[in-house]
Amino acid sequence: MKTSPVDVLNGLRVSRETNERLEHFARLFQKWAKSINLVAPSTIEDLWRRHIVDSLQLAQLSPEPKTWVDLGSGGGFPGVITAIYLSEFADGWVHLVESNNKKAAFLRVALAETGARGSVHPIRIEEAGKVIPQADAVSARALADLTLLLDYSAPWLLADECKTVAYFHKGRDYQREIDKAVGRYQFDLVKHPSVVEPDSVVLEIANLSRKVQ
Repeated sequence: MKTSPVDVLNGLRVSRETNERLEHFARLFQKWAKSINLVAPSTIEDLWRRHIVDSLQLAQLSPEPKTWVDLGSGGGFPGVITAIYLSEFADGWVHLVESNNKKAAFLRVALAETGARGSVHPIRIEEAGKVIPQADAVSARALADLTLLLDYSAPWLLADECKTVAYFHKGRDYQREIDKAVGRYQFDLVKHPSVVEPDSVVLEIANLSRKVQ
């Protein structure tokens, strides 16, 4: 069996079919990235580690099928990778929110060609709460600082009797963003060390509420 870099990720095993889907996505990404700016060009040569494995961390942190909202999906990280992982199950779905029409077109092709469990919403993030009323989890990567991400995620994280959990990839300056966000919001926080970058984390946020100003 051909082994890809994600055959084993910190104990998380993915099927041969999922590996094949990820490899197909990688080829598709390389093709589209020649004409569309999907990620920083300097990171494309390290596509598997910097983007695919980094995104697949969410499957490790939350392995059971869920309904996800992925904000600012861009080149498909982490949304398409999560949707590919969910193809191993008969449940779960990823709503990819991306207002850029060219990127949204790429995301549609990526989902269709890999058989991933997801759909694309070519709308502004601010409109997504009206279109996608319910979600178990929210994700975002390289999109905005934490306070703005919580603003964007409020339609799901602040819902009545809400159990929605957010997963945000953050770089080495994440503590400054947390310190800023606690001025506006109260929340439960778990910091998961990145398996890719030693100074980076995935922030898991639950039980969000606004502070009284």
